[in-house]
Amino acid sequence: MRQTRRFLLPLYLMLGACMPVSHSDTATRAAAVVDSASSLPPMKSFSVPRPQQPVAANSDIARDFLDLAFSLESGRPLPILTRFEGPISLRVTGAPPASLGPDLKRLVHRLRTEAGIDIRLTAEAGANITIQAVTRAEIRNALPQAACFVVPNVSSLSEYKSSRRSRKTSWSQLRSRERLAIFLPNDASPQEVRDCLHEELAQALGPLNDLYRLPDSVFNDDNVHTVLTGYDMLILRIYYDPSLRTGMNRAQVADRLPAILARINPAGQSGQPQRLSKTPRVWIDAVQTALGPGANPAQRRDAATEALKVASAMGWRDHRRAFSHYAMGRLLQSVDPQAAQDHFVLAQRYFGSRPDTALHRAYVASQLAAYAISSGRPEDALYLLTPHLDTAARHENAALLATLMMLRAEALELAGRITEGRKVRVDSLGWARYGFGSDWAVRAKLREIGSLNPARRRGAL
Repeated sequence: MRQTRRFLLPLYLMLGACMPVSHSDTATRAAAVVDSASSLPPMKSFSVPRPQQPVAANSDIARDFLDLAFSLESGRPLPILTRFEGPISLRVTGAPPASLGPDLKRLVHRLRTEAGIDIRLTAEAGANITIQAVTRAEIRNALPQAACFVVPNVSSLSEYKSSRRSRKTSWSQLRSRERLAIFLPNDASPQEVRDCLHEELAQALGPLNDLYRLPDSVFNDDNVHTVLTGYDMLILRIYYDPSLRTGMNRAQVADRLPAILARINPAGQSGQPQRLSKTPRVWIDAVQTALGPGANPAQRRDAATEALKVASAMGWRDHRRAFSHYAMGRLLQSVDPQAAQDHFVLAQRYFGSRPDTALHRAYVASQLAAYAISSGRPEDALYLLTPHLDTAARHENAALLATLMMLRAEALELAGRITEGRKVRVDSLGWARYGFGSDWAVRAKLREIGSLNPARRRGAL
């Protein structure tokens, strides 16, 4: 993981990301440490959200909603729809990091305005949702390898520990949502805490499933998206539409979806349906083996090969085919850099030009730009990077934005634009502090990306 070209670690490659655990099908993420005092420039954070409106056809959205709402990540079906009925109260306990308050207020505002959910912050002990901020060690003591998760019918980590093997905390046994707890790390980077917040609060309110066929959603185990998208807000808005209620079965909800979508998403009425095929378990298992913990390099590459075979046999030409090539590219970087680049080029081709794959293309472009820099082609790198800086900012991915800016700085300096490159690098540090957290992590990323520059490598000899 420390090879010079493996400079960007997307969240879907982090240990423990979205891992189903026991009967609760709880999702988890990894985390990083933050320094309380820093010698780097002040941390930057995002202000005004710029979510992109969903581009999917309403018929596709209706199908997605049913699969999200009536299944767990394990594939276990859920008999009824469950949601909060009436106003929702939300409180924070434990020892929250300084960044959590502002990020939570922004998210609650978005949920109220974009999803139409009646949710408010409170200090009352009887809140419907409790966010408890504790250390990663405490979380992993309760749920190994997890860094954040959500549980029904409890309000504290100690209560979860005493009930975790009972029907009380089982999502599949849940018949109404009245009280839930979200456990977040207070010793992670600000972005990691925020990402956990978005994912777990979305699950606390709405869908408990993830679907690989969704390109523009946090409800996807690839973890490309780190904050709730316009598509996600639409799904949550459907969830809390007055036409639906807790206790409805799949057929009852399906009968009401066309009218709901026509009313709240008229643009989707004229959209061209994609009707993407369901993702077979064999592909999911192959991807999870390739990118998850527990396998050696050879096993990972074999699994990525299997994922590509399945994607080809299924005739996919969507983001899942692209993702298969991207995964293979990542796994080949240390053993066959040229073959890795070939897969990144194919990934970019299959990601296409749709708005809902813009963030995916930004990740691929960062890999291609890194290769261009290491090959002494700064102008090619600048051409690849420039369109994606705004994409990373729009999707509020500070870690990706900082990485793209650091790459741009190296390309500028390699092209002889020294002053401009240094300015871009300094500007990247505020975003890096939000995205990576600690000073040592930021400086490690700077060294990692700096080592791509052949001029620096020659100077080190």
